[in-house]
Amino acid sequence: MTPVKQKPAARFEKINMPPDTFRELGHALVEQIAGLFERLPTAPVTTAAQDETIRAMLQALSPASDNGQDAGALLEKTTRLLFDHSLFNGHPKFWGYITSSPTPMGILADMLAAAVNPNVGAYVLSPVATEIEKQTIDWIGRFMGYPAGGGLLVSGGNMANYVGFLAALRAATGADIRKSGLRNFTPNLVLYCSAETHTWVQKAADLYGLGTDSIRWIGTDAQKRMSPVLLEEKILADKTAGNRPFLVVGTAGSVSTGAVDPLDALAALCEKYGLWFHIDGAYGGFAGALPELKTQFAGLEKADSLAVDPHKWLYAPLEAGCALVKNPRHLTDAFSYHPPYYNFEQTRLNFVDYGPQNSRGFRALKVWLSAQHLGMEGHRQLIREDIALARYAADILRAETDLAVFSSGLSITTFRYVPPDLSAHVGEPETEARLNQLNQAILNQMEAGGAFFMSNAVLDGVFVLRMCIVNFRTQAAHIEAIPEYIRMIGADLYAKMLE
Repeated sequence: MTPVKQKPAARFEKINMPPDTFRELGHALVEQIAGLFERLPTAPVTTAAQDETIRAMLQALSPASDNGQDAGALLEKTTRLLFDHSLFNGHPKFWGYITSSPTPMGILADMLAAAVNPNVGAYVLSPVATEIEKQTIDWIGRFMGYPAGGGLLVSGGNMANYVGFLAALRAATGADIRKSGLRNFTPNLVLYCSAETHTWVQKAADLYGLGTDSIRWIGTDAQKRMSPVLLEEKILADKTAGNRPFLVVGTAGSVSTGAVDPLDALAALCEKYGLWFHIDGAYGGFAGALPELKTQFAGLEKADSLAVDPHKWLYAPLEAGCALVKNPRHLTDAFSYHPPYYNFEQTRLNFVDYGPQNSRGFRALKVWLSAQHLGMEGHRQLIREDIALARYAADILRAETDLAVFSSGLSITTFRYVPPDLSAHVGEPETEARLNQLNQAILNQMEAGGAFFMSNAVLDGVFVLRMCIVNFRTQAAHIEAIPEYIRMIGADLYAKMLE
């Protein structure tokens, strides 16, 4: 007879916070977050603290010890740390890169999702959450007029585009490639994208075994849109050379200028040559939901796969990207495996079969709740307002003799500061080099100062300041303050350059 072993001691209870304590700390934290929202309009966008300063501060805040710390004091210190030393993309004057202000509903949704903590990899682990994600995918497709047969929520634009890339690769190479890999696959696979395409395409070609030499960068027109004529020429040249074209990537809202490729023409070429058509709509795809922009986005509905980012233009808190496909079989063909340790019913929807993740957080809830809270028309109106503000910025900047606008597309406007005594010499190599240096210095000071936050673009060798408005807190008054601010720091920096 096997002797009975000693019964384990009682569990360590500190981790399981008493309900009253949880309520008290939670209510206090929500109150502090609400106070942050109230202060944001008059606070700096960022404190721009240096890394050495932050590290020293963290060291001074009693790092983890053997016995831990009081939960209330720890939350209070951490809240202060984040509130006092962060960049706030929820600030009304944050227009850098493409990160939106997070909706309050989305913030509450993330708290709710974390509390239930479903693993949205398998239906049995997340029945309601799985159905909500499926409904969210359906809604996103209907919002843009894209016939989504399937898809899934992922971390962001890179991952959403990777999913489309892998689906295209699998469709082009057949089932055997999953076992044998690309090492023996011939002929050489090649893909096509605009010279303005986001760098995710380089990462995808690198990570998934094709190499960046497989990318054909197609030239653009004056509006930075891919040229269908140059695309077809390159496809024919590759076929003649014995290469295997398999994928065309169209951009619906480029990172630098908001350019939208001629999607309908690209779709026609893909149909003509039997190529997979993927659209990177991570930033701009949702603007296709506006009736007044339907012509500009014509052809979006013809894509085999489409990447969009709810954490960009649906204002969801990070992280929330979305990959959509017309035929869900292309996702299961690319990602599904059925090991013996999965006891999942294959007749149900298991998102583990649709993408690279097994364990998956409940990203869909914040998108689903906001969709219900605001409705389709509410989201359309917010996107419409962001575009109007960017165009208003372009109009205001064009009225200034020392500010030159380079582009205004979707909700992105690009411009630069030109000191009056250099205006007659614009285009001369020495002047252009000096203007690039000056505007880089303006951006650096802006990022450190905290009054506004923008990013940059380089357009045909010209360094420009770039404002991208995906921010429901931005108002016209914030836009109107830009010229004076840029002129003030630009003139000061230019004077120092001349010393």
